[in-house]
Amino acid sequence: MAAAIETELASYCDGVSRRARAASQLLAGLSGEIKNRWLIESARQIEHASTQIAAANAVDLVNAPQYGLTDAEIDRLKLTPDRILQIANGLREIASLPDPIGEVIDGSTRPNGLQISKIRVPLGVVFFIYESRPNVTADAAGIAVKSGNAIILRGGKEASHSSQAIVEIMQSAAVDCGVPVDAVQLVNTTDREAVGQFLRLSQWIDLVIPRGGESLIRRVVAEATMPVLKHYDGNCHIYVDSQADLEMSIRVIENAKCQRMGVCNALESLVVHADVADRFLPLLAKNLASHSIEMRGDKEVQRLIPTAMAATESDWSREYLGPILSICVVQSLDAAIEHINKYGSRHTDAIMTRDLAAARRFVTLVDSAAVVVNASTRFNDGGQLGLGAEIGISTDKFHARGPCGLRELTTYKYVIYGDGHIRN
Repeated sequence: MAAAIETELASYCDGVSRRARAASQLLAGLSGEIKNRWLIESARQIEHASTQIAAANAVDLVNAPQYGLTDAEIDRLKLTPDRILQIANGLREIASLPDPIGEVIDGSTRPNGLQISKIRVPLGVVFFIYESRPNVTADAAGIAVKSGNAIILRGGKEASHSSQAIVEIMQSAAVDCGVPVDAVQLVNTTDREAVGQFLRLSQWIDLVIPRGGESLIRRVVAEATMPVLKHYDGNCHIYVDSQADLEMSIRVIENAKCQRMGVCNALESLVVHADVADRFLPLLAKNLASHSIEMRGDKEVQRLIPTAMAATESDWSREYLGPILSICVVQSLDAAIEHINKYGSRHTDAIMTRDLAAARRFVTLVDSAAVVVNASTRFNDGGQLGLGAEIGISTDKFHARGPCGLRELTTYKYVIYGDGHIRN
């Protein structure tokens, strides 16, 4: 019986992937005008079906307690009329972005007359695994198709009814606009083994993007037979240099830590130069006390902030995603860089300084996807960096790094034009 069920699941996953591959081959030849028409029509139909989507979302909200969702997670799951409008407007924003497909990245004419072009092309098929946020369903589908890729969506079971309603609308718009309907498919089984089945199908799937907890991402990396675009966690740092504007630093740290704590680009670790620690840390503690932030630090931090707890070795590398901040005092810029490169997650790290030479050294030597000078770590975001919507953030070095939008879902090919050329 178990073997029959596994065979049926394998057949289902293979069928979804084959259809996605066929759709991707059709997408590669579609004009930007057709893809934009689909995005705009999807937005229109989502707005028109607001009541239908809200009804599907209501089912998910009723079921939410049985999945153990927190109040914050239930809030992210909830679709209000305004949030449904935001989903539609997000698709319109993607439509307004330049189409990357067909862009000539580089070109030259060889001495023998051969014309060489390096052209941006789609990756093909993307398998996207993500948390229970219905808006991500539409965003990911929009980004994938705009960049010429078919997408297989594996959302959380907590948002299954909401995601299904959104995907059905986008598929309806695809039929209306001449986009292959299988360009966007939602996995319709909650069986966790389905993920493993898809991860074996490298002959049909070109890239997998897991967006969720670290355990999920490590499972995907361990099992995937195709490339994985990912980040494990976001242990983001701010270093307050000896030449920092202290008032500005407090304002930036407050934003980076407190504006939204449960996201990957929130501040988790603070590094302070010893020359300013005596003046800076008591002021910072007073500011963060109003946000009920628990501070964990080394002996110097505990001396300057009596309420701070002793930090353990594991605190320096932890992603808290909540009201806890690790703090250490260092004797030099290079010591700060060494600490960040040792304990950081290569996600987002920042320096506060008025010393241009210090800023340049920090930017050069800190090995992270985004390095920030005199601004909040919260700016490492596709929308904030002008990419439009993003499908995730990568801390890898191949094939994409940082926020991943349209261009990050493309690769390139060489196109060679000759006139009967032969090689001697």
